[in-house]
This record gives sequence, C-alpha cells and structure tokens, in this order.
Amino acid sequence: MEGVTDAPEVEREMPSEALAALARACGVSVDYHAIDGTFVTCSAAAIRAALTAIGLDASSDEACARSLEALEDQRWSRLVPPVTVLREGDSAEIPAHVVDGDSISVKIHLESGERRKLKQLDRWVEPRKVGGTRVGRATFKIPGDLPLGWHRIEGKTKGRRGRGYVVVTPRRLDVPSEVTNKRPWGLTTQLYSLRSERSWGIGDLSDLADLCALGKSRADADFVLINPLHATEPVAPIANSPYLPTSKRYLSPLYIRVEDIPEVAYLPSQRRAVLGWEAERPQRANASSENIDRNTLWRAKSVALEEVFRAPRSAGREALFEAFCLREGSSLEDFATWCSIAEAHRGVAWPEELDSPTSPAVARWRDEHADRVLYYAWLQWIAEEQVERAQSVARRAGMSIGVMIDLAVGVHPEGADAWAFRRVLAQGMSMGAPPDFYNALGQDWSIPPWQPRALEAAAYLPFRDMVRASVRNAGALRIDHVLGMFRQWWVPNGHLPLDGVYMYVDHEALIGIIALEAHRAGALVIGEDLGTVEPWVREYLHERGLLGCSIAWFERHDDGTPRLPEHYRADTLAAVTTHDLPPTAAYLAGDHVTLREQLGMLGGTVEEARAEAARERDAYVGIMRERGWVPEDPTEEELIAGLHRWVLESPALLTGIAITDAVGDRRAQNMPGTDTEYPNWCIPVTDGNGVPVLLDEIFEHPRARRLFRAIKAARDAD
Repeated sequence: MEGVTDAPEVEREMPSEALAALARACGVSVDYHAIDGTFVTCSAAAIRAALTAIGLDASSDEACARSLEALEDQRWSRLVPPVTVLREGDSAEIPAHVVDGDSISVKIHLESGERRKLKQLDRWVEPRKVGGTRVGRATFKIPGDLPLGWHRIEGKTKGRRGRGYVVVTPRRLDVPSEVTNKRPWGLTTQLYSLRSERSWGIGDLSDLADLCALGKSRADADFVLINPLHATEPVAPIANSPYLPTSKRYLSPLYIRVEDIPEVAYLPSQRRAVLGWEAERPQRANASSENIDRNTLWRAKSVALEEVFRAPRSAGREALFEAFCLREGSSLEDFATWCSIAEAHRGVAWPEELDSPTSPAVARWRDEHADRVLYYAWLQWIAEEQVERAQSVARRAGMSIGVMIDLAVGVHPEGADAWAFRRVLAQGMSMGAPPDFYNALGQDWSIPPWQPRALEAAAYLPFRDMVRASVRNAGALRIDHVLGMFRQWWVPNGHLPLDGVYMYVDHEALIGIIALEAHRAGALVIGEDLGTVEPWVREYLHERGLLGCSIAWFERHDDGTPRLPEHYRADTLAAVTTHDLPPTAAYLAGDHVTLREQLGMLGGTVEEARAEAARERDAYVGIMRERGWVPEDPTEEELIAGLHRWVLESPALLTGIAITDAVGDRRAQNMPGTDTEYPNWCIPVTDGNGVPVLLDEIFEHPRARRLFRAIKAARDAD
C-alpha cells in the first residue's frame, strides 16, 4: 500500500451532551470509526453546521433542547405522515393527529383507483400540547395486501385534510432466469471516448446502439455498461466529468446523433448542407488521439440541432413531442427554463429574482422566452428517443440486458437540479469522503446532498423521479457509491474534508424506491459497493436483490494477497478494472505509479511504490501460472486474457470487459484526487501505441478478437 502524507490536525471542540442528543435524534454522527480502526469524534462545529443544514437551531445547548422538542411537535402537527415506505406483504401502523377529542377518518387511494377506508386501532396515546393546542393521536393500520406502487393516503377531520403517500416496494428485486442461468458478460466503456466514423468527435447514442448490435453479434456480449448520460451545461464551458452533471433527471444533448433525427431527411438541401459543414471539423477529430474538447464539439452540434429544431414536424411527430412534454410536466418545464436562463446569463451572475423556479420573475421569463424553453424541451425528447432506440436495438440483437446506465452520486451545486430542488437539498453542505489511505485530507466532491427531513416531507418524489428517469430506457442501472443510500459524509462549506460528519439516511425507503422503479422498468440494479463497507450493508443489498461490484485489483485479503476467484461473491458485477483505475495494460506496466509520481500524489518514495505494485502484480501472475491460465513467461496480452479468465472463473452473476483492455489502451480515463492536473474524462480510446481505435474497427481489431476468443473459450470450459 502506498504511503500518504499525514493529515493536518483539526481543532475539535467536543460536542456537548445536548448537541450530541440532537445529532443522534437526526441521524448525524457524533463519532465514527476511521479506516485505520481509530475512533474519531466529530467536531462540534461540523455537527452544528449539519444540523443547521437540515433546518434546526443548534447554536447553544438551550437551542438544542428546543429543537429536540420541536422535532416531536412537528410529528404531532401532521394530520398523517407525508410518506410511509414498506415492503410488499407487510402491514404497518401510522399515526393520525387531531385536536384532542375530534374524530378522524383515513382512506387510502390505490393507484388502480380503488379506495379503502383504513381501520382505526383501539389504542390510546397520551395527548400532547403543541403550540397551545392539546393534540390527540389515533392509530390506523395499513393492511398487508396492498399492491406494489405509490398510493395516496388522506385523512379528514373537522376543517382539516391531510395527504401523504404509502409506497409499497418489492421485498426483493428478482433477477430474470435468463440472466441467472447464463451469467452473462458485457462490455464496459466511457461512451464519449468510443467514437465511430460518423461521430461528431465524441461517442454518441447511435454509437451506443451500434456497439450493442456489434457486441452481441460479434462477441456474444449481453450488456454494455456506460458512463452517466446526465445533462450537462447548455452552453460552454461544459464540465468534463459525467459525474458532476447539471441534472440527473435529464440527458446530455451532447450524445445526440444529429443525422438520425427523422426531420433531417426533410430539410431543404441548403439547410442540410449546414449540417455537413458543422460536422466536418468535429468528425476530423475522430482520427485524433488528442483530448476530447466538449466545448468546441458542442458549439458545432448545437448549431446543427437548432437547424433541425426549426424544421416542421409531421402531425404524428408533433403529437409525440406534445405527449412527451405532457408526461414530463412541470419538471421538464423547469429544466428547460433553467437552460434558457443559463444560456442568456453565461458568465454573468443571475438576478436574484431568478433564483427560484416558482418566482414570478421566472414565470415571466418562461413566457417571454417560450421558443428557447421549447427548444431545450425538444432536445430532451430527441435524446430520449435515441436512448430508447439504443436499448431497443440491444434487445432486438439478442442481448439479455442491453444498456446498463451509470447513476452519478450527485449534481453540480449551481446546476438545474440544485436550482429546482433547493428546498430538498442541504444548503451549505457538500458530499465527500473521510480520510483514507489514499486521501489523507478526505475528499470534497462539491455536490449538495439530499436534505433527509425535507426529502421525507416531499414524500421522496424528487428522488423517485430521478430514479424513474434513469431506468426508463435501460436494462440495468449501476449506482455509483451506493453507500450514499445508507450514510453520507457531509463537509460543511469552509471546512477541510476531514472535518465533516456522517449523515445517516433512511436506506429502507431509498433502496425500496429504487427496487420499485427498477422492477417496473424491468431493470437490474448494481450498487457500487467498493471500499470499506460494513458487512450488514452488503447483506442488506443482497436481501433486496441489488447486486454489488467486485474489482479484481480490490479483491484482496487483509494481508494484501489476492482473493481467489472462487471466493468472490456471486451477487456481483465482476471486472478486472474500472473507470477510476488505469486500463489493465497500464496497471501491469506500473504506469499508475509513474503517473502518481508525476502528479505529486505519492506519499512514500517511488521505489517503494514500484516495489509494492510489482508485488501485487506478481501475486496474481503466480496464481495464474499455477492454474495454467498464462504461460511461464506471459506477454502483456496473455496476462490481460488471464486476468479476464480470473473474473470469469468467479461465481459473479455478471462480468464486465473494458473496451480499453480489449485494444490495449494505456491511458486512464480518470485520476481520482485530481482536477486540472490531469485531463479526466477527456481521453479517447486508443491502442497501446496511442493510435485511435474507432468503434467501426473494434471487433476486427486483432487484439480484441483474440481477447473475445479467450473469453468464449473460458465460458465454454465453465
């Protein structure tokens, strides 16, 4: 293990008993176990900041005591709970609150339209005085025979009506038998990096459809795992990271293939010529190994897209667009409005009156810029059509899963979702990670976390809509950092990343909603559960039918020796590498040590790091030799084939093969812990000599063909 620089000491005022009591009542950690096993007490300042972010006054011990009382008063002020999440077949009891002595009736409105009156239980609870009013509590039973879905609950009493949701989720997300029987493998790639002759300098959704068709017909792959397709900024500068999107509800139009929009066929010749002119320069970049320049490419593509937008649509196509807008409703309207405002204010601070989607100024803006709002809504319609087509092509080609889409952890703090969801995001906080062996200062990801109390009050609807949009046209969903569905490391603004707190969230509700929406879409769910994970978390994910991840380089025992493949977990997606690690050829050559040295990221000496990397590599090579998976003196290509044999020999349900490994690429897509120091998320696919490899060539590439043959042989021998 490479050494790290010692982290600086943080002056920690210890939390008082009153502050600690309030923190524990709200799921805010007072202390935690660090990765080295030591016990760390969170600073009082970080705890107070977290409590302030969830709307509670923790400025003094007296304020903490008042806030603790206010929490209970709030529960008693609700006629019915805003949301109750339970598993199919389970019953539950819910409280209903009225002025003491008044009667109340509670009904549930099922998604099917059926209405039922809930039974009140014969249970007396001591009334509570709330704001000078004596409030009583009645208890009602939710029956255990409710179907899956989002059901409305309504309570009525004298002069008052309260509404909430009862969400019935699957006990377990079942994996189709065609998947469990075949234990399929698939290709993994960063879509932007894999270009074809027809790409506009960046891999797109038509490339994705072709990759699915070719992957199945030429190599018998059953899925294609890609990076998040979440929406980026509408104008330059565009963030390179697909993991820091402006919205997780919508798609990046960067991935649209202009020529595949039906209206292009009916453009007059002169206007079609504009598309050709705009495509010429980006398409020249397909043959270059230089970094992908999203800003330049988007300028060209957006000019072409505007030409197509102005083209008349047939009556049927117009009806489809209208149906899309109606389905998406105010969510799409808000997103498209934000895009138009962001476009008009590029590089300039917004007027304060435009800071909320519900403000009168935003409504006026929407009316005055209706055509631009419509344009950004149209882009989303086109992008979704092309994602839907990619999944349709995958299934028609015979893939049992098809497109597997990655779901990012969070969103840009100044993006569309942060603007629209401000009331359910924790202000003044950023998600990250506490110190570990690789990042002694911890990590600050600059993404605002969900505010648990506000999200519950909103019945988790914003979260549901985000998940629903992600699985709508996918055969599987990979959730980046799934541990965030259990607890999140919150870093207060102005604090070092190591001076944060854990915020525990309602994993039963969040995972249940994910399972429900995936079940309805017919999609698998894979949670990225790498790193230090408490055993019960993996057990819980298994219980709910969510798969985990196994990366060969991370599958080691405490003494650093490799875990043999037969001892891997079965309920996982296994792979040799991932987008946060170098391609396997680079790892075997020790390129990652050289790169970390160049970036000043080595804590110890380069000699120590190289020796450790060599020990890791030799341990795997020795075992592969013993098992006859590589010859005595293996080449780089034979080692890569052997390592893929390694993961294929595991009981893992799914196996991923990186396109970069198939062609011998050696450049990492991402170097965690860097920003401008390394061109993260901008590297096109090349071979081992740095020569670009296009999608059109992948399945005829000699090295890729040999790896795919080795995979077939390993599976046939299984």
